[in-house]
Amino acid sequence: MKTVNFVSTALKGMAMGMAEVIPGVSGGTIAFITGIYERLLASISSFGTGLIGDYKKGGFKSLWKAIDGNFLIALLAGMLIGIITGVFGITWLLDNYPPVVWGFFFALIIASSVYMMRMIEKWDALNIVMLIMGAVIAYGITVLAPSDGTEALWFIYLSGCIAISALILPGISGSFILLLLGMYTIVIPAVKDMLKTFSTDSMLIVAVFGLGCLTGVMVFSRVLTYVFKNYRNYTISILTGFMIGSLNKIWPWRSCVEEVMVNDKIKCISEQNMLPSAFQGEPYVVGVLFAMVLGVGIVWFLSRTDKSKA
Repeated sequence: MKTVNFVSTALKGMAMGMAEVIPGVSGGTIAFITGIYERLLASISSFGTGLIGDYKKGGFKSLWKAIDGNFLIALLAGMLIGIITGVFGITWLLDNYPPVVWGFFFALIIASSVYMMRMIEKWDALNIVMLIMGAVIAYGITVLAPSDGTEALWFIYLSGCIAISALILPGISGSFILLLLGMYTIVIPAVKDMLKTFSTDSMLIVAVFGLGCLTGVMVFSRVLTYVFKNYRNYTISILTGFMIGSLNKIWPWRSCVEEVMVNDKIKCISEQNMLPSAFQGEPYVVGVLFAMVLGVGIVWFLSRTDKSKA
């Protein structure tokens, strides 16, 4: 991979990392509009027993090529920087100017949806059905009432499988899925407790959840790679539907109607959308409009990058 391509991929990874910091926004959306989604799926799905054969045939060089190592390293490095930047930058903006941040991502996803629909080579009735089905499923997820979590190991494992699968889907946030499953208040505190006290109970929860994530990403990446290869238009249709349906979760002006306590901090798990005039606090209408224009402009710019040299 040439230096310029390494930098380009790292920048896209940064955008994905920053998106993952935002609850309700998926890094998969950024991956799709920057043209690296299918390459990322192929890289993830390459991990398996087949790598043993690659290593035996050509050593580390062959193995590195099989997993698209340069691409993966650049992307992961960018994501790490993006997550760190997002934690300190975007979270500050969310605390101080939430409608502006949500307005940016709201426009970003609308523009991305239009871009994705233009990628469909031929529209037919099934494309429309898949689009509507994806939108209904995603919208339904955003209005579901959170369930009560459990520390049963089988459910922790299943939660990992589901959350990581949602994470790589455009329009669906893995952290929001954890909230719906009631596992956010179990998994996140377990991670922090493990880092602070090295509690064996917390380590077990994190290990089982991590195993579920590993299983989920390995299986789901292969499924998505297969459907992209064999049913590309229909897959794009349903993924676009997911993104459209998720817009309900990131409307710029919302008020919290249900909260939970996580590590002595209040976290909102259910919100109500409203017009700017009914918003409690400064609606920042001009700022939101500017952020929306910026979001559309970024999609326009990213959609014109060289996808073949991500």
